[in-house]
Amino acid sequence: MAVTASETDTIEIRDPSTGEPVGRIPAGDESAVDAAVAAARAAHPGWAATPAGERSAALRRVAAALRARAGELAERNACESGKLVGDARGGVEAGAGAIEQYAELAPLHRGRALQGDALAHDAMVHEPRGVVAAIVPWNDPIAIAAQGLAAALACGNTVVFKPSERTPFCSELLHELFAAELPDGVVTLVHGDARAGAPLAAHHGVDVVLHTGSVAAGRSIARSCAARGAKAVLELGGNDPLIVDAGVDPEWAAAQAALGAFTNAGQICVAVERVYVHEAVAAPFVEALVARARALRVGPATDPSSELGPLVDERAREAVHEQVGDALAHGAHAATGGEPLEGSGTFYPATVLTDVEDGMLVMREETFGPVAPVRVVSSFDEALERANATAYGLAATALTCSQEHAARACAELRAGTVKVNAVFGGAPGGAAHPRGISGDGLGYGPELLDELTAVKVVHLEPGRPAGR
Repeated sequence: MAVTASETDTIEIRDPSTGEPVGRIPAGDESAVDAAVAAARAAHPGWAATPAGERSAALRRVAAALRARAGELAERNACESGKLVGDARGGVEAGAGAIEQYAELAPLHRGRALQGDALAHDAMVHEPRGVVAAIVPWNDPIAIAAQGLAAALACGNTVVFKPSERTPFCSELLHELFAAELPDGVVTLVHGDARAGAPLAAHHGVDVVLHTGSVAAGRSIARSCAARGAKAVLELGGNDPLIVDAGVDPEWAAAQAALGAFTNAGQICVAVERVYVHEAVAAPFVEALVARARALRVGPATDPSSELGPLVDERAREAVHEQVGDALAHGAHAATGGEPLEGSGTFYPATVLTDVEDGMLVMREETFGPVAPVRVVSSFDEALERANATAYGLAATALTCSQEHAARACAELRAGTVKVNAVFGGAPGGAAHPRGISGDGLGYGPELLDELTAVKVVHLEPGRPAGR
């Protein structure tokens, strides 16, 4: 079911490729949140009592529905967020795969038997926590929402789904596909911005908040949950470093850097945000990175030939340009890019900055745009030290031909995810604890089922018949 707020306050959604209106949604209010949480609480006992196999079967039907509507979901996503339509379709496929993963894993998610008295039964069992609030970001809305909803539902929780106000319509369709296969109230949808998100995170009827998003939002959610003893599972922002070691092929390293910094216009939590390149390969690396940045075809998100789409909205573009402007004002050089593109839409060019210093905003904070700031270092030791000099700790990457340096990167980089010789990739099912201000909890993989359940210890002895 979908719960809507009063229509008096609304938010207009515009296509970031064209600036044209897409539609309006309610801004959100406490009454809509109250109604959604009440519906989820009412539905929880019945859903929790549903056999795990039946819950999984329903989720498999949802996954099939996602694949059948993949084109429509991707088109809506592209028109709302500016995510390239091919990338958006990949997000749908990833979401369907995550649903199937949790449909398979949840019936096997179990505690363990304990050794006690010979005639007693002792066990640790997992139970659903209750109502989960899934507060989902806009940059990959289908994949992130699908996996969070599926994990929570497969365990027997009910869910209040609050998508980003920037991607409401693809999220609305996703909710419809879930709701069509589930009993009433098992998944409810609430639209809105912080006027819906804040009261949802603070609601006493919510047992867990599952959130991927900004550090500021995550801190607010953590405070709300702590105040009432609820659980928060948070994946927040990153300021991910890329180390380019001496001896690597600079063309290959530039291709990796461009992939990490410019994919989805840099609007990825684990995007490359800072580059530390060894002086021995710095000149050819920067030259190759600039060439790749300039070669990207900028175009509308719905055009399959586009390689660099727009930023999600004007507010996002202004934030990116503020960081670039700060760097230029303090002595950095724009080897390419550095100014918003003219014309309709919220496009920003792939930008390479050189002569950057670690104190600049673009090096200290998450940029969330197609910007690659490059700092030259004299050694691998210096690169490691500078890479770790951050309050964030989501992910980090090292490109190196040295086995020793690869091992040191894995051991010494302070991040939840460390990658060597590839900015993206990894086996399915991995889960990591973010470090620093980048979050808390295991938001992916089989371990997410542990986060969304509570363990009960059971001790059972045989009864004694009357008269003995």
